[in-house]
Amino acid sequence: MYIPHSLSSSCPEIYRFSLSTPQFGSWLSHLEGRFLHVPGRMDKVCDMKYKMMDSPLGKIELSGCEQGLHGIKLHGRKGADTDPVEAPAPPELLGGPEDVAEPLMQCAAWLDAYFHKPALLTELPLPALHHPVFQQDSFTRQVLWKLLKVVKFGEMISYQQLAALAGNPKAARAVGGAMRNNPVPILIPCHRVICSSGAVGNYSGGLGVKEWLLAHEGSLVEGPSRGGGSRLARSWRGALGGTTSSQPAGRN
Repeated sequence: MYIPHSLSSSCPEIYRFSLSTPQFGSWLSHLEGRFLHVPGRMDKVCDMKYKMMDSPLGKIELSGCEQGLHGIKLHGRKGADTDPVEAPAPPELLGGPEDVAEPLMQCAAWLDAYFHKPALLTELPLPALHHPVFQQDSFTRQVLWKLLKVVKFGEMISYQQLAALAGNPKAARAVGGAMRNNPVPILIPCHRVICSSGAVGNYSGGLGVKEWLLAHEGSLVEGPSRGGGSRLARSWRGALGGTTSSQPAGRN
């Protein structure tokens, strides 16, 4: 738990008193939401900015600082039966552009292109990522980076394939954990990771959202499969040619 050094050093009496008051917990929770301490960077504290967006999936909350994007949260719900071509207007920042960190503006532009002009994605810069998970050397970070770099728009990969790309073919279950802990869904496309059986699999944003995203990218066809659930438009093995190639054909 991070406590501002300035409070304890410049106001020791107030500091000791604040620790003993019932209001201290709520005050500290508010402060931690406003300033995020990044592990491994003891001299750096992030001044967090937040913006809400409208999108075909409902409200999306962006969070970040001047150093980079911290999170993408999906607050709306859409099902796979929602036709992407009938989606609402392009994403729009709720509020003016003033006091918006540059990474948030870049993320908003990227999401706009993703939903409405995917062909432009290769021309847009990705925002810098500054969530704590990207500041630590971990398997989760390795998995997320591989997914971002390798699996492009309209492609899919299995949990086992992604584990192999990250250097541990036996870590498919750990890959699932990394997907659940992905702080920037859609941008890092955990919705493109499916089961080796060809089943769509789970998604932190809900199965309906995952199916909608896959349908939007042309990876899902209408109608249930024989075994129940939605059908993939093609075999997932065809997405990467049945290999763990780091250079699949496709666009992002």
